[in-house]
Amino acid sequence: QVQLVESGGGLVQAGGSLRLSCAASGRTFSGYVVGWFRQAPGKEREFVTSVSASGGTTNYADSVKGRFTISRDNTKNTVYLQMNSLKPEDTAIYYCAARPIIVTKYNYWGKGTQVTVSS
Repeated sequence: QVQLVESGGGLVQAGGSLRLSCAASGRTFSGYVVGWFRQAPGKEREFVTSVSASGGTTNYADSVKGRFTISRDNTKNTVYLQMNSLKPEDTAIYYCAARPIIVTKYNYWGKGTQVTVSS
């Protein structure tokens, strides 16, 4: 089992920045792919970004490319999401998720952290 806890959400003005953290406990975190997802009110949950187990490969949704950066520190069992140039449409609950390398479905999820971007 892997337990995930997100933090760092809050209220920020458009153009501002936030850094989210996803702290993991339980099994060895370095063997898991980690992703960030978000869900805005009235919308389905969507993929934001992911990072490979080693941290060497990242993927981003087109909507956040060039503005968001995912990174991980396996010595601290933590994944970060640096969000710059935030827009009101980035407002959502942000979830951290993890999956073992050999599994395609994310099967561990945090409870989420709220990000609100005011215009």
